[in-house]
Amino acid sequence: MKAKKNKVIDLFRGKNVVPNTKGISYSKLMDQFLAPFQNDFPEDFYLEDIFGFAITAWNFGNMSTLMPKEEFEKTMALAEKEADSYPLLRKMIDHKAKKFKMYSNFITDFEITEKNGEDVLTVVTQEEEDYLADMMTSNDNELTQADFEENYINRAAIVVKPLKPFADWLFNLYPEDDVPEFKESNIYLVNDEIDDLEAWLKKKFDKFFMLELEDWHTNKKEWPQKRTYKMFKQWFQVELSTMIFDMEKEPVSKSHELF
Repeated sequence: MKAKKNKVIDLFRGKNVVPNTKGISYSKLMDQFLAPFQNDFPEDFYLEDIFGFAITAWNFGNMSTLMPKEEFEKTMALAEKEADSYPLLRKMIDHKAKKFKMYSNFITDFEITEKNGEDVLTVVTQEEEDYLADMMTSNDNELTQADFEENYINRAAIVVKPLKPFADWLFNLYPEDDVPEFKESNIYLVNDEIDDLEAWLKKKFDKFFMLELEDWHTNKKEWPQKRTYKMFKQWFQVELSTMIFDMEKEPVSKSHELF
């Protein structure tokens, strides 16, 4: 992975963005938004970390112009307790609200691919009205879960369990410890509307690779740097399931983490 922060400003070769809210490329716009902060990210931030952080700031920046100031500050008080690099997050939120207010779409997903040796960012956006409507629908659904019953849930599952190559890598880092035994798997729930889950995973595998690495070793500089899908399948036992049945009547709960 090309994961150095000084790469960010060069992703789109310094092209200027015309201030036109219709037909604008939010992928290119994100590069311009990030430009003043390219040297402010922690050294161990990968490209995915940088864009994930920036998108969070972008969406918070949108909300800051929509919510009453007092309510927004309550939200940010919670964010301050949970978010790493909060001062940077706040600076970027203010920058979005002041310099990019006219661009009101929310960013809901992104992907980084490589084309001709260059990293290319693609983002998925949602118009303000639709995004807020989805938020309200989600909140309404949460409030009507008292009569929740066992049923299939709208998620697919990716089950990941480390194999011997992962254990060997970890043992080389911690030779004073015994060779680790992995008795449990991590289960990641994803959108059940993905048509071809395996093809999707071939594009998104590195996110799961990094989550598994971070579970055991947080120094990203010591992670394997040239990670491929083939390596992912060699290091982990991976199982896919598109049928998830919840046997419990109690609604599923989530822990809220900002990043």
